[in-house]
Amino acid sequence: MDALLEATSRAERRHFWFAGFRRFVEPLVAQAAGGRVNLRVLDCGCGTGANLALLGRAGRAFGFDLNERGLTLARQAGHRRITRATVEALPFTDATFDLVTSFDVIYALPEAMEAAALAEMHRVLRPGGALLVNVAAMPILRGNHSVLSEELRRYTRGSLRLVVERAGFAITRLTYTNASLFPLMLVVRAAQRLIGLAATPEHAGLEITTPPRLVNAALTGLLRLEARAVRWVNMPFGGSLVCLARKSAG
Repeated sequence: MDALLEATSRAERRHFWFAGFRRFVEPLVAQAAGGRVNLRVLDCGCGTGANLALLGRAGRAFGFDLNERGLTLARQAGHRRITRATVEALPFTDATFDLVTSFDVIYALPEAMEAAALAEMHRVLRPGGALLVNVAAMPILRGNHSVLSEELRRYTRGSLRLVVERAGFAITRLTYTNASLFPLMLVVRAAQRLIGLAATPEHAGLEITTPPRLVNAALTGLLRLEARAVRWVNMPFGGSLVCLARKSAG
């Protein structure tokens, strides 16, 4: 995980995937906020803290991570509302937050921990609060990136819907993203499996290296166009799944 966080810290400012991710997530954060700018937001597994600035536009953003190296990088970037904790035992009282996010975390948890984590997210949300989750999608896309991020599973719409609803949430929006990159990912990752996946996260480090500038710019533009479309329609496939859900107001 330290290797992933170090690589993420280097790439997240310019890499096309992170630029696309932010464009997919921003309108969903705005939808969850409903025009409010005074929300209390919690990012579960904040890593290097890069998403706290985005989430902070909706109010006061807090974060936690289990990995001390990630927290060090977050503090170096100026983030202070962060702490060390595990996602299955959140150090916050019931009904504390208006929005809870979890970006590319729960796919690395065993099933019992996955259920406990979602139950904890539900617990710390206020009635009517929102959950925003992003996960790796489609088992057919397993490849070296799965090794780098220590995935235990990749989700389908059905499997993500099941675990989110089991935790007591009502789903507002559920769509694949990175659909425009799907053909390329399918070919590359099938080839990786054929050759043999990387043995360790360190050996898979190239997966998060920013490509040459023109290639990176082209892929960033492609995801920008897709993000505009995703505002209106759900994608039928893609490399990631994003889900916006609500805790009952009752």
